[in-house]
Amino acid sequence: MGKWTIGDMPRQTGRVAVVTGTGGLGFEVAQALSRAGADVVIAGRDPRKGADAVAQIQSEVPVAKVRFSVLDLASLTSIAHFAERLRDEQQQVDLLVNNAGVMVPPERRETADGFELQFGTNHLGHFALTGQLLPLLQASPGARVVSVSSVAARAGSVDWDDWNARGGYDAMPVYARSKIACLMFAFEFERRSAAAGWNIRSIAAHPGVARTELLHNGPGRGSMHSRVRSLLPFLFQPAAQGALPLLFAATSPDAEPGGYYGPDRVGETRGHPAKAKIPPQALAGAAAEQLWTLSQDATGVRL
Repeated sequence: MGKWTIGDMPRQTGRVAVVTGTGGLGFEVAQALSRAGADVVIAGRDPRKGADAVAQIQSEVPVAKVRFSVLDLASLTSIAHFAERLRDEQQQVDLLVNNAGVMVPPERRETADGFELQFGTNHLGHFALTGQLLPLLQASPGARVVSVSSVAARAGSVDWDDWNARGGYDAMPVYARSKIACLMFAFEFERRSAAAGWNIRSIAAHPGVARTELLHNGPGRGSMHSRVRSLLPFLFQPAAQGALPLLFAATSPDAEPGGYYGPDRVGETRGHPAKAKIPPQALAGAAAEQLWTLSQDATGVRL
């Protein structure tokens, strides 16, 4: 596909995009989509950070149609309220980028609904959000849902007996579990969309190893992960570069339904968008169906 860049992104005028996450990759995606003419809703839990993101985008793109709306992916109530507001405000959603996430908090924490924080936010929260927005996505001809996974997904597996990590908590394997779940969801959503005629493309992407605040915010600045991020920044590509696979999946006519995209160099840690290697466990159809059922039962949201 060549060295795809922002300059290759089609115009997005008239399209309504919802992007979860106010900083890092979410900010870069929202800014690029705003620059391309989309009507962008940045969804996040911190109104101050949301206002800062909107102000920064508008300062660089004065004609940007961008706003912030409160969404806490660790609360099913917040997700339902966000979706209700959006249904009142919009006739359709053309693009949903499920990007926001939590990474390796040192101790097990729970969402407002009793789910382990990483799995509950990264996967279950976005599962519920997608389900709540399904009518708006179906109202758009050729809508897209982009699920953001991670290189960590390669080591991920769903422990069906203890998916909520009550029996033991090890931060990085649990993070990998949440990210393989995001990837499995993307593929299963595409299969179900095609079978049911939803006319929604489901595409997955990952940013490689990007220079965001995720490691600072999750384990904390005193952690080993955070110190590596702070002291060895050259190991991490800029967030704008990490956002390219997400933007390719979100906008390119060459992005295939059910595809998976990431950087093209150094073991998919950096570079330009290319097809990513899919972990074999993400292709297990029976496991994907089991995850779908688990997610519906846990969230009470049925697609």
